[in-house]
Amino acid sequence: MNKILIIFAHPAISRSTMNRAMKTAVDDLDGVTVHDLYRCYPDFYIDVAHEQRLCEEHDVIIFQHPFYWYSTPSIIKEWLDLVLQHGWAYGSEGRALEGKYYFHALTAGGDDSTYRHQGANLFTVSELLSPYRATANLCRMRWLPPFAVLGIHQGLADELIRSHALDYRRMVTAFRDEMVDLEAITDAPYLNSKLTDIIRQS
Repeated sequence: MNKILIIFAHPAISRSTMNRAMKTAVDDLDGVTVHDLYRCYPDFYIDVAHEQRLCEEHDVIIFQHPFYWYSTPSIIKEWLDLVLQHGWAYGSEGRALEGKYYFHALTAGGDDSTYRHQGANLFTVSELLSPYRATANLCRMRWLPPFAVLGIHQGLADELIRSHALDYRRMVTAFRDEMVDLEAITDAPYLNSKLTDIIRQS
């Protein structure tokens, strides 16, 4: 069984609907650690040794966050700057993260039609995540496409919010239980665009 670390970052979780529902959907899963950065570090003084131990103890690392300005909330950038140290995360001796799976679970205001070359945002979500993919590559991690819930600004009905949250729970559970068909993911823009195909049946 894989151990899952969800590094959660939302600076205004009380005003969130989708991220809060997704977090709630996985909070009670055995083998899953949900680590809320803004709750743990309101002053941004990140305990680097603690964060490194958490990463070492888990097999799959997920960053869950809103897609702020085509990127992450600022505390994740602070986390990356401090935690991913040379000699630990990368470099000839830095192999602590080698082989671990890594992806983002994100929410964004625009829908999929806005994240394309002819769309309002000019780039795909995958292209905008390129710096994080490069980070995964440098740290010898196994990069996977994001779990993406788009179109938040259009308003999501309660039923759709519950459906996305349930899909997130299904996906996290499948990674924990090693029931993911990794070959089926290779051509998927988002993990949840073909969730039924990537989760193997027991």
